[in-house]
Amino acid sequence: MFSASSSPTPRELWAQRLKRVLLDPAEAAALDVHGRIDAAVLVPLFVSDGALHAVFTRRRDDLRRHAGEISFPGGRQDDDETDLRLTALREAEEEIGLPPDAVELIGALQPTPTIATNYAVYPFVGLIEPGHAWTPSASEVAAILELSLDDLRAGYARQRMLRRGLPFRTDVYVVGENLIWGATARMLTDLLERLDVSVSAPGDHAGS
Repeated sequence: MFSASSSPTPRELWAQRLKRVLLDPAEAAALDVHGRIDAAVLVPLFVSDGALHAVFTRRRDDLRRHAGEISFPGGRQDDDETDLRLTALREAEEEIGLPPDAVELIGALQPTPTIATNYAVYPFVGLIEPGHAWTPSASEVAAILELSLDDLRAGYARQRMLRRGLPFRTDVYVVGENLIWGATARMLTDLLERLDVSVSAPGDHAGS
């Protein structure tokens, strides 16, 4: 609730809107998803000029798995971690230098399996302040990307791709030279569709 004497900030408006449409983090973490290995990612969002932006990593080209791909910061759950939300926050700190106390966890997206690596990936959405000085992991991350959701939405397409010699068509998001596909594209689609549904909600003026 906001007092009558103060107007909510753009971040507070976006937080309200997101909380209405996202899954509860604890309930999402308890969902059973096909996959041999549990993993979690953080979907870091920040507000700039009234619009939402998301933070991604581009993985190094010399990695054994998912080389050169764009994804949200995340990874597999450690044996001593009982909460996948902690996994997402830990991985974000390790991969991009984002401290856990700089993240306001506000919800979750539908968990998704990965086909090639047999992971069950749990995405948690966190609001952060803009202007972070990122510290990419030298062993994993080639670059950190900040992309607006408006640009990502405009860059949606169905594209023919080739993987392990097999052609297939899949959802992709293209912003400039940045191509997002696979599990990350599925998470992004989930987020954008939830926000699209909320556009018509009464009193929704987050983008104004």
